[in-house]
Amino acid sequence: MAIFVRDTAFDPWAELAAYQIQTLPAGKYGASAVFVGTMRDLNEGDSVRSMTLEHYPGMTEKHLDTISSEAARRWDIVDSLIIHRYGALQPNDPIVLVAVWATHRAPAFDACRYLIEELKDRAPFWKQEMLDDGTRWVQHNTPGP
Repeated sequence: MAIFVRDTAFDPWAELAAYQIQTLPAGKYGASAVFVGTMRDLNEGDSVRSMTLEHYPGMTEKHLDTISSEAARRWDIVDSLIIHRYGALQPNDPIVLVAVWATHRAPAFDACRYLIEELKDRAPFWKQEMLDDGTRWVQHNTPGP
């Protein structure tokens, strides 16, 4: 399990490839499930020019570690990776990468879904959007399943 919360841009696909090569045992997984979230330029019917993501350092990482441990207990997975941005973001910037490796696809899909839904629902991140006519704090995330 690896968790990174950073204020710098990242390429999720390069991060994924590097993590697999450097960390995962070759031949020990048969499935990889990946979720990449990017910033949209539209929310609640308004154009969004940019966004600032804030988090509570220490608490955020602890929460992500907790849900990663929960996923490892609930499903037979080999490993998981979460990378999350904070700071200033522009439309189409990657915000989050969640990846899970498992022997088979079912636990990889289920654990990946669990991680992103728990992250979106409970992780201490706050979003401030810059609109054409001012700024606003996002009050809730898009509902999951």
